[in-house]
Amino acid sequence: MGKRVWLVLAAVGSVNCVAHAQDAKTVLQKALKTMGNVQSIQYSGSGHNFELGQNVRPTTPWTKLIVTRYTQTIDYGARSSKEELTRINETPPSPGGGGLFAGEQKQVNIVSGEYAWNQPADKPQPALLLLPAIEISTARLRQLQIWLTPHGFLKAAAQNNATSRQEGGSTIVSFTLDKFKVSGAIDGRNLVTKVDTWIPNAVLGDMIIETTYSGYKDFGGVRFPTHIVQRQGEFPVLDLNVSDVRPDAPLSLTVPDAVKQMRPPSDSVVETHKLADGVWYLTGAFVDSVVIEYPSYLAVIEAPLSEERSLAVIAEAKKLAPNKPIRYVLNTHHHFDHAAGLRTYAAEGASIITDEINVPLYQRANRAPRTLAPDELSRKPLPVKFIAVKDRYVLTEGRRRLEIYHSEGETHDEGMLFAYLPNEKMLIEADEFTPPGPGAPPPGPGGSAYPPIVVALHVTMYKNIQRLKLNVATIVPLHGVRTTKLDELTAGLH
Repeated sequence: MGKRVWLVLAAVGSVNCVAHAQDAKTVLQKALKTMGNVQSIQYSGSGHNFELGQNVRPTTPWTKLIVTRYTQTIDYGARSSKEELTRINETPPSPGGGGLFAGEQKQVNIVSGEYAWNQPADKPQPALLLLPAIEISTARLRQLQIWLTPHGFLKAAAQNNATSRQEGGSTIVSFTLDKFKVSGAIDGRNLVTKVDTWIPNAVLGDMIIETTYSGYKDFGGVRFPTHIVQRQGEFPVLDLNVSDVRPDAPLSLTVPDAVKQMRPPSDSVVETHKLADGVWYLTGAFVDSVVIEYPSYLAVIEAPLSEERSLAVIAEAKKLAPNKPIRYVLNTHHHFDHAAGLRTYAAEGASIITDEINVPLYQRANRAPRTLAPDELSRKPLPVKFIAVKDRYVLTEGRRRLEIYHSEGETHDEGMLFAYLPNEKMLIEADEFTPPGPGAPPPGPGGSAYPPIVVALHVTMYKNIQRLKLNVATIVPLHGVRTTKLDELTAGLH
Protein backbone atom coordinates (compact mmCIF):
# COMPACT_ATOMS: atom_id res chain seq x y z
CA MET A 1 0.00 0.00 0.00
CA GLY A 2 2.78 2.40 0.97
CA LYS A 3 4.62 1.67 -2.28
CA ARG A 4 1.47 2.33 -4.31
CA VAL A 5 0.92 5.72 -2.59
CA TRP A 6 4.55 6.65 -3.24
CA LEU A 7 4.16 5.80 -6.94
CA VAL A 8 0.99 7.90 -7.19
CA LEU A 9 2.70 10.87 -5.49
CA ALA A 10 5.73 10.51 -7.76
CA ALA A 11 3.48 10.50 -10.82
CA VAL A 12 1.64 13.60 -9.58
CA GLY A 13 4.98 15.32 -8.93
CA SER A 14 6.16 14.41 -12.43
CA VAL A 15 2.98 15.82 -13.96
CA ASN A 16 3.43 19.04 -11.94
CA CYS A 17 7.01 19.43 -13.19
CA VAL A 18 5.86 18.99 -16.80
CA ALA A 19 3.03 21.46 -16.19
CA HIS A 20 5.44 24.03 -14.78
CA ALA A 21 7.75 23.58 -17.78
CA GLN A 22 4.80 23.92 -20.14
CA ASP A 23 3.60 26.99 -18.22
CA ALA A 24 7.01 28.63 -18.60
CA LYS A 25 7.06 27.86 -22.31
CA THR A 26 3.58 29.28 -22.78
CA VAL A 27 4.40 32.40 -20.78
CA LEU A 28 7.55 33.01 -22.81
CA GLN A 29 5.75 32.51 -26.12
CA LYS A 30 3.05 35.00 -25.13
CA ALA A 31 5.65 37.54 -24.00
CA LEU A 32 7.63 37.19 -27.24
CA LYS A 33 4.45 37.65 -29.26
CA THR A 34 3.54 40.78 -27.29
CA MET A 35 7.02 42.32 -27.16
CA GLY A 36 8.25 41.27 -30.61
CA ASN A 37 10.71 38.52 -31.46
CA VAL A 38 13.63 40.69 -32.63
CA GLN A 39 17.02 39.34 -33.69
CA SER A 40 18.81 42.52 -32.70
CA ILE A 41 17.91 45.84 -31.12
CA GLN A 42 19.32 49.31 -30.54
CA TYR A 43 18.06 51.66 -27.85
CA SER A 44 19.18 55.19 -27.03
CA GLY A 45 18.57 57.74 -24.32
CA SER A 46 20.12 59.65 -21.44
CA GLY A 47 20.17 59.59 -17.66
CA HIS A 48 22.74 58.71 -15.03
CA ASN A 49 25.27 56.03 -14.27
CA PHE A 50 27.01 55.35 -11.00
CA GLU A 51 30.46 54.03 -10.03
CA LEU A 52 30.10 50.67 -8.29
CA GLY A 53 31.98 50.51 -4.99
CA GLN A 54 33.03 54.17 -5.07
CA ASN A 55 30.51 55.87 -2.76
CA VAL A 56 31.61 58.62 -0.38
CA ARG A 57 30.60 56.51 2.60
CA PRO A 58 29.31 52.93 2.85
CA THR A 59 25.69 53.96 3.45
CA THR A 60 25.30 56.35 0.50
CA PRO A 61 24.62 55.52 -3.20
CA TRP A 62 27.49 54.91 -5.60
CA THR A 63 29.05 58.08 -7.05
CA LYS A 64 26.69 59.66 -9.58
CA LEU A 65 27.51 60.88 -13.11
CA ILE A 66 25.32 62.42 -15.81
CA VAL A 67 24.97 60.42 -19.02
CA THR A 68 24.21 62.92 -21.79
CA ARG A 69 24.10 60.33 -24.60
CA TYR A 70 23.66 56.58 -24.43
CA THR A 71 23.24 53.93 -27.14
CA GLN A 72 23.25 50.15 -26.73
CA THR A 73 23.18 47.87 -29.79
CA ILE A 74 22.74 44.12 -29.31
CA ASP A 75 22.82 41.22 -31.77
CA TYR A 76 21.38 38.29 -29.84
CA GLY A 77 22.33 35.60 -32.34
CA ALA A 78 25.95 36.75 -32.51
CA ARG A 79 26.12 37.25 -28.72
CA SER A 80 27.49 40.73 -29.36
CA SER A 81 26.83 44.19 -28.01
CA LYS A 82 28.20 47.70 -28.34
CA GLU A 83 27.54 50.25 -25.59
CA GLU A 84 28.35 53.88 -26.37
CA LEU A 85 27.97 56.63 -23.81
CA THR A 86 29.12 60.15 -23.02
CA ARG A 87 29.14 61.27 -19.42
CA ILE A 88 30.01 64.35 -17.39
CA ASN A 89 30.24 65.24 -13.74
CA GLU A 90 27.41 66.89 -11.91
CA THR A 91 27.90 70.51 -10.85
CA PRO A 92 29.31 70.43 -8.24
CA PRO A 93 30.70 66.90 -8.72
CA SER A 94 29.00 64.13 -6.80
CA PRO A 95 31.18 63.20 -3.81
CA GLY A 96 32.94 59.86 -3.91
CA GLY A 97 35.51 58.02 -5.95
CA GLY A 98 34.19 58.29 -9.49
CA GLY A 99 34.30 61.05 -12.05
CA LEU A 100 37.94 62.07 -11.57
CA PHE A 101 38.03 63.75 -14.98
CA ALA A 102 37.23 67.12 -16.52
CA GLY A 103 34.75 67.81 -19.34
CA GLU A 104 33.22 64.90 -21.25
CA GLN A 105 34.26 61.28 -20.98
CA LYS A 106 33.31 59.01 -23.87
CA GLN A 107 33.17 55.25 -23.50
CA VAL A 108 32.68 52.51 -26.09
CA ASN A 109 32.31 49.09 -24.48
CA ILE A 110 32.11 46.06 -26.78
CA VAL A 111 31.70 42.31 -26.49
CA SER A 112 31.64 39.79 -29.33
CA GLY A 113 31.43 36.18 -28.30
CA GLU A 114 34.23 35.51 -25.84
CA TYR A 115 36.12 38.75 -26.53
CA ALA A 116 35.61 42.14 -24.89
CA TRP A 117 37.27 45.42 -25.70
CA ASN A 118 36.87 49.16 -25.31
CA GLN A 119 37.25 51.66 -28.11
CA PRO A 120 37.06 55.25 -26.86
CA ALA A 121 39.18 56.33 -29.86
CA ASP A 122 40.48 54.58 -32.99
CA LYS A 123 42.70 52.13 -31.12
CA PRO A 124 40.93 49.15 -29.49
CA GLN A 125 41.84 48.36 -25.89
CA PRO A 126 41.33 44.80 -24.65
CA ALA A 127 38.97 44.79 -21.67
CA LEU A 128 40.22 41.81 -19.76
CA LEU A 129 38.93 42.76 -16.33
CA LEU A 130 36.08 45.12 -15.58
CA LEU A 131 36.49 46.37 -12.02
CA PRO A 132 38.41 45.30 -8.97
CA ALA A 133 36.33 43.02 -6.73
CA ILE A 134 34.25 41.73 -9.70
CA GLU A 135 35.37 38.12 -9.90
CA ILE A 136 34.43 37.34 -13.48
CA SER A 137 35.95 38.63 -16.70
CA THR A 138 34.63 41.64 -18.58
CA ALA A 139 33.60 39.44 -21.51
CA ARG A 140 31.61 37.15 -19.24
CA LEU A 141 29.85 40.03 -17.51
CA ARG A 142 29.01 41.82 -20.77
CA GLN A 143 27.69 38.55 -22.18
CA LEU A 144 25.52 38.15 -19.11
CA GLN A 145 24.19 41.69 -19.50
CA ILE A 146 22.91 40.80 -23.00
CA TRP A 147 20.59 38.21 -21.45
CA LEU A 148 19.38 40.60 -18.76
CA THR A 149 17.70 42.86 -21.35
CA PRO A 150 13.94 42.24 -21.83
CA HIS A 151 14.19 40.43 -25.18
CA GLY A 152 17.47 38.78 -24.25
CA PHE A 153 15.89 37.37 -21.10
CA LEU A 154 13.03 35.80 -23.09
CA LYS A 155 15.44 34.24 -25.57
CA ALA A 156 17.78 32.86 -22.91
CA ALA A 157 14.89 31.51 -20.85
CA ALA A 158 13.47 29.70 -23.89
CA GLN A 159 16.84 28.01 -24.51
CA ASN A 160 17.68 27.04 -20.91
CA ASN A 161 14.82 24.90 -19.58
CA ALA A 162 13.15 27.69 -17.64
CA THR A 163 10.62 27.00 -14.90
CA SER A 164 7.82 29.27 -13.72
CA ARG A 165 5.77 30.10 -10.64
CA GLN A 166 3.18 32.68 -9.75
CA GLU A 167 3.98 35.53 -7.41
CA GLY A 168 1.38 38.22 -6.93
CA GLY A 169 0.18 39.33 -10.34
CA SER A 170 3.35 38.23 -12.14
CA THR A 171 4.86 35.01 -13.40
CA ILE A 172 8.41 34.44 -12.18
CA VAL A 173 10.49 32.65 -14.80
CA SER A 174 13.84 31.20 -13.68
CA PHE A 175 16.72 29.38 -15.31
CA THR A 176 20.46 28.85 -14.97
CA LEU A 177 22.85 30.32 -17.51
CA ASP A 178 26.32 28.88 -17.11
CA LYS A 179 26.58 29.02 -13.30
CA PHE A 180 24.45 32.13 -12.93
CA LYS A 181 20.88 31.89 -11.69
CA VAL A 182 18.60 34.27 -13.62
CA SER A 183 15.08 35.12 -12.55
CA GLY A 184 12.62 37.49 -14.21
CA ALA A 185 9.09 38.78 -13.67
CA ILE A 186 6.54 38.87 -16.52
CA ASP A 187 3.36 40.79 -15.69
CA GLY A 188 -0.23 40.23 -16.77
CA ARG A 189 0.36 42.28 -19.93
CA ASN A 190 3.06 39.77 -21.01
CA LEU A 191 5.83 42.33 -20.43
CA VAL A 192 9.17 41.71 -18.69
CA THR A 193 9.26 44.05 -15.68
CA LYS A 194 12.32 42.83 -13.76
CA VAL A 195 15.32 40.54 -14.22
CA ASP A 196 17.69 39.46 -11.43
CA THR A 197 20.96 37.57 -11.33
CA TRP A 198 23.93 37.29 -9.01
CA ILE A 199 27.67 37.58 -9.66
CA PRO A 200 30.68 37.11 -7.36
CA ASN A 201 32.09 40.25 -5.72
CA ALA A 202 35.12 40.02 -3.46
CA VAL A 203 33.73 42.61 -1.05
CA LEU A 204 29.98 41.91 -1.09
CA GLY A 205 29.94 38.16 -1.81
CA ASP A 206 27.17 36.90 -4.13
CA MET A 207 26.12 40.35 -5.39
CA ILE A 208 22.69 40.91 -6.90
CA ILE A 209 22.21 42.61 -10.27
CA GLU A 210 18.59 43.75 -10.38
CA THR A 211 17.22 45.42 -13.51
CA THR A 212 13.71 46.89 -13.62
CA TYR A 213 11.82 47.87 -16.77
CA SER A 214 8.84 50.22 -16.95
CA GLY A 215 7.01 52.65 -19.23
CA TYR A 216 6.71 50.26 -22.18
CA LYS A 217 5.91 51.84 -25.55
CA ASP A 218 5.56 50.60 -29.11
CA PHE A 219 8.58 51.25 -31.34
CA GLY A 220 7.96 50.02 -34.87
CA GLY A 221 5.91 47.06 -33.72
CA VAL A 222 8.23 46.17 -30.83
CA ARG A 223 7.38 46.86 -27.20
CA PHE A 224 10.32 48.24 -25.22
CA PRO A 225 10.64 50.00 -21.83
CA THR A 226 11.30 53.73 -21.70
CA HIS A 227 12.78 53.57 -18.19
CA ILE A 228 15.56 51.17 -17.17
CA VAL A 229 17.10 51.03 -13.70
CA GLN A 230 19.85 48.56 -12.83
CA ARG A 231 21.08 48.06 -9.29
CA GLN A 232 24.28 46.26 -8.36
CA GLY A 233 24.69 45.54 -4.69
CA GLU A 234 22.60 47.96 -2.69
CA PHE A 235 22.44 50.91 -5.09
CA PRO A 236 21.73 51.79 -8.76
CA VAL A 237 24.50 51.71 -11.37
CA LEU A 238 22.29 52.88 -14.27
CA ASP A 239 19.14 54.99 -14.50
CA LEU A 240 18.28 55.42 -18.16
CA ASN A 241 15.40 57.17 -19.90
CA VAL A 242 14.98 55.57 -23.34
CA SER A 243 13.93 57.94 -26.12
CA ASP A 244 14.48 55.86 -29.27
CA VAL A 245 14.45 52.16 -30.18
CA ARG A 246 15.42 50.56 -33.51
CA PRO A 247 14.28 46.93 -33.84
CA ASP A 248 16.61 44.63 -35.81
CA ALA A 249 19.30 47.29 -36.04
CA PRO A 250 22.49 45.96 -37.65
CA LEU A 251 25.64 45.38 -35.58
CA SER A 252 28.75 44.39 -37.48
CA LEU A 253 31.76 43.67 -35.26
CA THR A 254 35.18 42.27 -36.11
CA VAL A 255 37.34 41.25 -33.18
CA PRO A 256 40.68 43.10 -33.54
CA ASP A 257 43.80 40.93 -33.70
CA ALA A 258 45.25 42.80 -30.72
CA VAL A 259 42.24 41.73 -28.64
CA LYS A 260 42.49 38.08 -29.75
CA GLN A 261 46.18 37.95 -28.89
CA MET A 262 45.99 39.70 -25.51
CA ARG A 263 46.21 37.51 -22.43
CA PRO A 264 44.64 38.45 -19.10
CA PRO A 265 46.99 40.28 -16.74
CA SER A 266 47.85 38.59 -13.49
CA ASP A 267 47.30 40.14 -10.08
CA SER A 268 50.04 37.84 -8.80
CA VAL A 269 52.98 39.79 -10.26
CA VAL A 270 54.66 41.60 -7.35
CA GLU A 271 57.55 44.03 -7.78
CA THR A 272 59.35 44.77 -4.54
CA HIS A 273 61.13 48.04 -3.73
CA LYS A 274 62.92 48.61 -0.44
CA LEU A 275 62.04 52.05 0.92
CA ALA A 276 63.88 51.80 4.26
CA ASP A 277 65.05 49.12 6.67
CA GLY A 278 62.04 46.89 7.19
CA VAL A 279 59.79 48.90 4.84
CA TRP A 280 58.94 47.60 1.36
CA TYR A 281 56.78 49.02 -1.45
CA LEU A 282 55.02 46.21 -3.34
CA THR A 283 53.89 47.32 -6.80
CA GLY A 284 53.01 45.61 -10.08
CA ALA A 285 49.24 46.12 -10.03
CA PHE A 286 46.71 48.94 -10.25
CA VAL A 287 46.84 49.42 -6.46
CA ASP A 288 49.97 48.88 -4.38
CA SER A 289 50.74 47.72 -0.84
CA VAL A 290 53.40 48.49 1.75
CA VAL A 291 54.88 45.88 4.10
CA ILE A 292 56.30 47.06 7.44
CA GLU A 293 58.41 44.83 9.67
CA TYR A 294 58.18 44.95 13.46
CA PRO A 295 60.39 42.97 15.86
CA SER A 296 57.83 40.16 16.21
CA TYR A 297 55.29 40.65 13.40
CA LEU A 298 54.42 42.29 10.08
CA ALA A 299 51.84 44.91 9.17
CA VAL A 300 50.59 45.39 5.62
CA ILE A 301 49.08 48.61 4.33
CA GLU A 302 46.30 47.95 1.79
CA ALA A 303 44.69 44.72 0.55
CA PRO A 304 43.56 45.66 -2.95
CA LEU A 305 41.95 44.23 -6.08
CA SER A 306 41.39 40.54 -5.42
CA GLU A 307 42.23 37.49 -3.35
CA GLU A 308 44.81 36.55 -5.98
CA ARG A 309 46.60 39.85 -5.39
CA SER A 310 46.49 39.52 -1.62
CA LEU A 311 47.83 35.96 -1.68
CA ALA A 312 50.74 37.15 -3.84
CA VAL A 313 51.53 40.06 -1.50
CA ILE A 314 51.26 37.79 1.55
CA ALA A 315 53.67 35.29 -0.04
CA GLU A 316 56.17 38.08 -0.83
CA ALA A 317 55.87 39.50 2.69
CA LYS A 318 56.72 36.10 4.15
CA LYS A 319 59.81 35.92 1.94
CA LEU A 320 60.93 39.38 3.02
CA ALA A 321 60.56 38.63 6.73
CA PRO A 322 60.38 34.86 7.27
CA ASN A 323 58.69 33.38 10.33
CA LYS A 324 56.87 36.58 11.24
CA PRO A 325 53.06 36.53 11.21
CA ILE A 326 51.04 39.23 9.49
CA ARG A 327 49.23 40.60 12.52
CA TYR A 328 47.60 43.68 11.00
CA VAL A 329 46.34 44.92 7.65
CA LEU A 330 45.53 48.62 7.27
CA ASN A 331 42.62 49.45 4.97
CA THR A 332 42.90 53.08 3.86
CA HIS A 333 39.24 53.26 2.75
CA HIS A 334 36.31 51.10 1.71
CA HIS A 335 36.35 51.64 -2.09
CA PHE A 336 36.28 48.22 -3.67
CA ASP A 337 39.65 48.50 -5.45
CA HIS A 338 41.26 48.98 -2.03
CA ALA A 339 39.18 46.53 0.03
CA ALA A 340 38.79 43.45 -2.19
CA GLY A 341 41.54 41.45 -0.47
CA LEU A 342 40.74 42.14 3.19
CA ARG A 343 39.11 38.77 3.77
CA THR A 344 42.29 37.04 2.60
CA TYR A 345 44.23 38.69 5.43
CA ALA A 346 41.47 37.82 7.89
CA ALA A 347 41.95 34.18 6.85
CA GLU A 348 45.62 34.64 7.87
CA GLY A 349 44.46 35.75 11.31
CA ALA A 350 45.29 39.43 10.77
CA SER A 351 43.24 42.19 12.38
CA ILE A 352 41.75 44.73 9.97
CA ILE A 353 42.48 48.35 10.85
CA THR A 354 39.91 50.60 9.20
CA ASP A 355 37.92 53.76 9.79
CA GLU A 356 35.03 53.20 12.17
CA ILE A 357 32.39 53.99 9.52
CA ASN A 358 33.54 51.00 7.43
CA VAL A 359 33.16 48.29 10.07
CA PRO A 360 29.36 47.74 9.68
CA LEU A 361 29.80 47.32 5.89
CA TYR A 362 32.51 44.68 6.29
CA GLN A 363 30.64 42.85 9.04
CA ARG A 364 27.49 42.70 6.91
CA ALA A 365 29.45 41.64 3.81
CA ASN A 366 31.23 38.90 5.74
CA ARG A 367 27.86 37.33 6.54
CA ALA A 368 26.79 37.29 2.88
CA PRO A 369 26.74 34.01 0.90
CA ARG A 370 29.81 33.33 -1.27
CA THR A 371 28.68 30.37 -3.32
CA LEU A 372 29.79 31.70 -6.73
CA ALA A 373 33.45 32.22 -5.80
CA PRO A 374 34.34 30.77 -2.39
CA ASP A 375 37.45 32.41 -0.91
CA GLU A 376 40.03 31.45 1.72
CA LEU A 377 37.88 32.73 4.57
CA SER A 378 34.90 30.73 3.29
CA ARG A 379 36.98 27.56 3.21
CA LYS A 380 38.50 28.04 6.67
CA PRO A 381 36.26 30.42 8.63
CA LEU A 382 37.86 32.50 11.37
CA PRO A 383 36.39 35.32 13.43
CA VAL A 384 37.16 38.59 11.64
CA LYS A 385 38.81 41.07 13.99
CA PHE A 386 38.48 44.81 13.45
CA ILE A 387 40.29 47.79 14.94
CA ALA A 388 38.00 50.77 14.35
CA VAL A 389 39.82 54.09 14.01
CA LYS A 390 38.06 57.35 14.82
CA ASP A 391 40.83 59.95 14.70
CA ARG A 392 44.18 58.29 15.35
CA TYR A 393 45.74 54.90 16.01
CA VAL A 394 49.38 53.94 16.59
CA LEU A 395 51.12 50.62 15.93
CA THR A 396 54.38 50.50 17.82
CA GLU A 397 56.87 47.86 18.90
CA GLY A 398 60.53 48.44 19.65
CA ARG A 399 61.76 51.38 17.58
CA ARG A 400 59.13 50.89 14.86
CA ARG A 401 56.24 53.35 15.02
CA LEU A 402 53.38 53.72 12.54
CA GLU A 403 50.87 56.51 13.05
CA ILE A 404 47.47 56.13 11.41
CA TYR A 405 45.23 59.17 10.95
CA HIS A 406 41.69 59.87 9.82
CA SER A 407 41.74 62.30 6.89
CA GLU A 408 39.58 65.32 7.64
CA GLY A 409 37.62 67.28 5.03
CA GLU A 410 37.20 64.36 2.63
CA THR A 411 34.88 64.45 -0.38
CA HIS A 412 36.46 61.31 -1.88
CA ASP A 413 35.74 58.92 0.99
CA GLU A 414 34.68 60.10 4.43
CA GLY A 415 36.29 57.02 5.97
CA MET A 416 39.77 57.71 4.59
CA LEU A 417 42.88 56.84 6.60
CA PHE A 418 46.53 57.51 5.81
CA ALA A 419 49.72 56.36 7.53
CA TYR A 420 52.90 58.08 8.65
CA LEU A 421 56.27 56.62 9.63
CA PRO A 422 57.82 59.42 11.73
CA ASN A 423 61.31 57.92 11.93
CA GLU A 424 61.45 57.61 8.13
CA LYS A 425 59.45 60.86 7.53
CA MET A 426 57.33 58.83 5.14
CA LEU A 427 53.64 59.37 4.35
CA ILE A 428 51.65 56.47 2.83
CA GLU A 429 48.37 57.46 1.18
CA ALA A 430 45.77 56.27 -1.30
CA ASP A 431 43.99 58.30 -3.97
CA GLU A 432 44.86 61.70 -2.52
CA PHE A 433 47.97 62.22 -4.66
CA THR A 434 49.07 60.02 -7.56
CA PRO A 435 52.02 61.51 -9.45
CA PRO A 436 52.38 60.83 -13.19
CA GLY A 437 54.32 57.73 -14.15
CA PRO A 438 57.85 57.82 -15.60
CA GLY A 439 57.91 59.60 -18.95
CA ALA A 440 54.48 61.18 -18.50
CA PRO A 441 54.30 64.99 -18.90
CA PRO A 442 54.35 66.83 -15.57
CA PRO A 443 51.18 68.62 -14.58
CA GLY A 444 51.10 72.38 -14.89
CA PRO A 445 52.27 74.74 -17.65
CA GLY A 446 53.42 72.77 -20.68
CA GLY A 447 51.98 69.53 -19.36
CA SER A 448 48.55 68.03 -18.76
CA ALA A 449 47.14 69.74 -15.69
CA TYR A 450 45.23 67.75 -13.08
CA PRO A 451 41.44 68.22 -13.29
CA PRO A 452 40.05 70.51 -10.55
CA ILE A 453 38.34 67.58 -8.83
CA VAL A 454 41.74 65.90 -8.46
CA VAL A 455 43.46 69.08 -7.28
CA ALA A 456 40.86 69.23 -4.52
CA LEU A 457 42.15 65.87 -3.26
CA HIS A 458 45.70 67.24 -3.24
CA VAL A 459 44.54 70.22 -1.19
CA THR A 460 42.83 67.94 1.31
CA MET A 461 45.99 65.87 1.70
CA TYR A 462 48.19 68.93 2.23
CA LYS A 463 45.78 70.46 4.77
CA ASN A 464 45.91 67.25 6.80
CA ILE A 465 49.71 67.25 6.72
CA GLN A 466 49.69 70.84 8.00
CA ARG A 467 47.00 70.16 10.61
CA LEU A 468 48.97 67.28 12.10
CA LYS A 469 52.34 69.03 11.68
CA LEU A 470 53.84 66.00 9.96
CA ASN A 471 57.44 66.25 8.80
CA VAL A 472 57.04 64.56 5.41
CA ALA A 473 60.07 63.90 3.23
CA THR A 474 58.65 61.09 1.08
CA ILE A 475 55.14 60.33 -0.16
CA VAL A 476 54.30 56.72 -1.02
CA PRO A 477 51.17 56.66 -3.23
CA LEU A 478 49.19 53.43 -3.27
CA HIS A 479 48.14 54.18 -6.85
CA GLY A 480 51.19 54.57 -9.02
CA VAL A 481 54.61 53.12 -9.57
CA ARG A 482 56.92 55.55 -7.81
CA THR A 483 57.39 57.47 -4.61
CA THR A 484 57.68 61.24 -4.63
CA LYS A 485 58.54 64.26 -2.49
CA LEU A 486 56.27 66.67 -0.72
CA ASP A 487 57.39 69.41 -3.11
CA GLU A 488 55.69 67.62 -6.02
CA LEU A 489 52.39 67.68 -4.16
CA THR A 490 52.63 71.36 -3.18
CA ALA A 491 53.88 72.50 -6.61
CA GLY A 492 50.46 71.98 -8.15
CA LEU A 493 48.69 73.94 -5.41
CA HIS A 494 50.07 77.38 -6.32
